[in-house]
Amino acid sequence: MSKRWDYQVIEIKPDMWGRVKAETVQNELKRLGAQGWEVVSFQQLAPMRAAMAVLKRAL
Repeated sequence: MSKRWDYQVIEIKPDMWGRVKAETVQNELKRLGAQGWEVVSFQQLAPMRAAMAVLKRAL
């Protein structure tokens, strides 16, 4: 039997200087990891833009 997954997409907004800080990303991923979420994909589409992460967890 194959696993079923729940997915979540999050957006991490840049600070007032347009940077997505590593500390901000790390804190958010730690918080979600504690809830059972696992990162599938992470990218910042362009400078001065939000970063997007796709996460999954087993149902």
